Amino acid sequence: MAVNDSLAALSDSAFTASIVAYSVGVVGFAGEYAFGGRGRIARTSREQTAAGGVGTETVTPVDSGAGQRLGYLGLACTVLGAALQVLSLAFRGIASERVPWGNMFEFASAAVLVTVLSFLWLVWQAPRLRHIGVFVLIPVVFILVYAGLILYADAEPLVAALRSYWLVIHVATVIIASGVFFLSFVLTVLYLLRQRYDRSVAEGGSMPRAIARLGPRLPPAAILDRLSYRTVAFGFPIFTFAVIAGAIWAEAAWGRFWGWDPKETWALIAWLVYACYLHARATAGWKGVKAARINLLGFFAMTFNFLIINMVVAGLHSYSGLT
Repeated sequence: MAVNDSLAALSDSAFTASIVAYSVGVVGFAGEYAFGGRGRIARTSREQTAAGGVGTETVTPVDSGAGQRLGYLGLACTVLGAALQVLSLAFRGIASERVPWGNMFEFASAAVLVTVLSFLWLVWQAPRLRHIGVFVLIPVVFILVYAGLILYADAEPLVAALRSYWLVIHVATVIIASGVFFLSFVLTVLYLLRQRYDRSVAEGGSMPRAIARLGPRLPPAAILDRLSYRTVAFGFPIFTFAVIAGAIWAEAAWGRFWGWDPKETWALIAWLVYACYLHARATAGWKGVKAARINLLGFFAMTFNFLIINMVVAGLHSYSGLT
């Protein structure tokens, strides 16, 4: 099976162009975050009162005209970057006559695309959250650069072991779940930052300079917490199906549903952590910060499975570079 080199080259060019578009988007969102309608100069006067010493916060809005224009620029560049990623994956798939997620490079690109599309859907539902795009695109750019420099693989036909319709089903669902979990991870980090800021203001204590600067510009902690939970609640059933589909594929390929291969084991660990997170959200004593930390642990397990297990640990999945 010959590879169309011209389409493969177009795929690589579109991939590089998407990184450039996202990078400009970072600048746009950063401008809106700093100067837009939600970019505010927060002055906190911690006046001790007889009732308990809770400080008061005075928020002075900044002129949002230029900031909003930068936000629209960031959003336009994000849409452009997503479109270029779609083209990159499509060209690569057509060039090699297969689905474009046959190695770690393609998986990383596709998962990041899901994250970006999830963020765009979030902004479509709640435009006022547009400015947090800076925190979404910064890791997106980093991952794409890392994928292009370290994980890159030429467009080639699939090895015989991967020529199965289960590759389409199993890996596609893992990609979707991973991209959604990535967005939840970003939202959870922002929630913890905002929660730390709110607590420091309420208690009248000191806080790190970074939190003092970022905290008042972030959406309310309750909104970030709710969104991070909803994204996991959406992605968890998809991930559950992916694990089941992987077991069925393993039975067809190796004659057993489960063999405690390192890849399978860490997929189960990640699934259990996210299950614990969802359970913690339903338990009064584990809501808020405690549950958020479990969410971070779940994404760490997913990342460990993708990078360390694929690149360091030998197993039945080592030949494919798939998560």
